Amino acid sequence: MSESAVTGSAAWRSRPGAVAAASWAAPDARRWLQLGLAASWLLDAVLQYQSFMFTRAFPQLLAGTAQGNPAVIADPITWSARIIAHHTTATNAAFASTQLLLALGIACRPTVTIALAASIPWALAVWWLGEGLGGVLAGTASPVSGAPGAVIIYALLAVLLWPADRAGSSSFVAGRPLGAPAARAAWLVLWGSLAYFALQAANRTSQGLHDLISGMASGEPGWIASIDSGAAGLLTHHGPQASIILAAVLAVTAAGIFLPAPAARGAVVLAIIVAAAIWVAGEDFGAIFTGSATDPNSGLPLALLAVAYWPGRATTPAPPSPRPTRGR
Repeated sequence: MSESAVTGSAAWRSRPGAVAAASWAAPDARRWLQLGLAASWLLDAVLQYQSFMFTRAFPQLLAGTAQGNPAVIADPITWSARIIAHHTTATNAAFASTQLLLALGIACRPTVTIALAASIPWALAVWWLGEGLGGVLAGTASPVSGAPGAVIIYALLAVLLWPADRAGSSSFVAGRPLGAPAARAAWLVLWGSLAYFALQAANRTSQGLHDLISGMASGEPGWIASIDSGAAGLLTHHGPQASIILAAVLAVTAAGIFLPAPAARGAVVLAIIVAAAIWVAGEDFGAIFTGSATDPNSGLPLALLAVAYWPGRATTPAPPSPRPTRGR
């Protein structure tokens, strides 16, 4: 190799852009899922910046989530809604900006750990004071309307997508930071609770699911309202049967993650299909077209979480390189 070629190669490596390109690593599956979570927080921030959120209607919406909850849960919701009502512009701008910062922090590699850690207490606070714990203590929670709440799924995703790996191997992304048994237990609790919510008395009435879905049409564009009308029509006077079928599907989804990999993949696919159906027919895409939605509701993060459980090939640590032996 000529001296000029060696000099040119060294000069190329000394350029900042070349160093950055050499050190850049393509996103792996966990990183793509982290970016999906960042996009969810970004969508929340955009929705929070809507003009509706800067009016008195926003704290009234928050106060409504206290209804049916025990006093220990409802009183702080009412108190915080009262404070927001007196400082609506400032508090809502702070809420939206916080969610924007979380999105940007998760999207940037150097700050992903800090942002994921910060998102957990923020999500828990919003779940309580903004969503009334998703109605799980009020007896009105339904997987069709978004129980247990989108933001609590964000918190779970932050834990399952934490950028650290336990010793050993895991065949799916969600099992890497906590270990496969703990991750599967979290899946069982989430999807099992959805099956339980589907069987609550409020969802087993003759017209319960019909009224829930038909009531979503208010304020929606015509094409979404027509989806609601069609889905509600199919459920007319079939609430108990539909609730039992939905609960059975959710229970199969909850248990399926414990099966061997081929069957577990089927459970993940079923979870994505159920989440998509709920998001479209039950949640109207999170009501994001009405101008008054604060998040995309539970269907979208449920699908994102399901992808994190896709069983792949288990990764095993590389064997240690043999130590060189000295000749005699």
